[in-house]
Amino acid sequence: MKRITRRKKVLGCLGVIAVLFVAWWWTFLVPPKVMREVEGARDGNPLNAKVAVVFSANYDICLGGVESFYHFDIHKYANIYKQLVAVGLLKPEDVFVPEEVSKEDLLLVHTKEYLARLQDSSYVARYLEFDPVAWMPASVVDSLLLRGFRHCTGGTLLASRLALKYGIGINLGGGYHHARPDRGGGFCIYADVPIAVRRLQKEGRIKRALLVDLDTHQGDGSAVCFVGDSDVFTFSIHEENIYPVPKAKSDLDIGLEPGVDDERYMKVLRQNLPRVIDRARPDIVYLLGGTDVYIGDRLGHLKITTRGMLARDMCVVKETVSRGIPFVMVTSGGYCPKSWELHFNSIRKIIETYGTAKKEKADAAEQ
Repeated sequence: MKRITRRKKVLGCLGVIAVLFVAWWWTFLVPPKVMREVEGARDGNPLNAKVAVVFSANYDICLGGVESFYHFDIHKYANIYKQLVAVGLLKPEDVFVPEEVSKEDLLLVHTKEYLARLQDSSYVARYLEFDPVAWMPASVVDSLLLRGFRHCTGGTLLASRLALKYGIGINLGGGYHHARPDRGGGFCIYADVPIAVRRLQKEGRIKRALLVDLDTHQGDGSAVCFVGDSDVFTFSIHEENIYPVPKAKSDLDIGLEPGVDDERYMKVLRQNLPRVIDRARPDIVYLLGGTDVYIGDRLGHLKITTRGMLARDMCVVKETVSRGIPFVMVTSGGYCPKSWELHFNSIRKIIETYGTAKKEKADAAEQ
């Protein structure tokens, strides 16, 4: 009798373990339908023939739940996409799905030695500031982590091409502005915006570019990638006394003290952005719109509200689009649970303003 009871307990425990395993497998390894529809590289449909949204299910890095302990919410890209679909602003078939960036394109910015170093998990762990990665086999790190970053980087290149064609390109990932030619850092592996700029220049599609970096951390990697290049203007508004230390030298750096609020921030942006665009004379403008300036961010000390975040991003979009300059948005940093929502608010407003016919009809009616 005791043996039967013990057997039932063992079988019960095994049953519980099996259920938990299936739940874990379903939660982390089986993507929902809305994600499966954006897995393979393909064209999409520009919204109102003006706004092209770029995303891939491959952006969503999954390490069986271990990634939830990471400072950066790697799932925010997917959360933005799913919410855009949920509210009816975007259909899966509208999305432009990118390929991985090619090694040839990576070498436009990064050294061969650096790319070889990424085959060592300990270096990747150091650049991402996530120790568990160091214990993973290099092949696993490449397939589960680096591949996702390569898709995001390919997304920035695709969004750039689409901006030149339609006016506005939005990559729901990217903005890895701490990556330098010879090393990564600050959660960044590949310098996606510099790679996109160099590829477009090489193809003769653009000559000049402007990077407007509004992440709370200075875009030191971008500054280093373009040092001494008069055709690319790097403009950074950031918090002064935090990472990276020391700072690199952008073409224009504006360091802010902790506690800066919406009013002060927008005054600085509005005073400088028009003259920067005039000086840069760009063929394309990139907004690296990190949300870590937000008042609730864990790694920043600025006091920008939800309303201020939206005003910031729309200021850059309107100033660029009104001049007829192609505009690209990448999401960059953000280290609070609301990061994806803050990005969503801005992207939603961009789509409502430029990506729907309703806005144009309203403007025509007023005239």
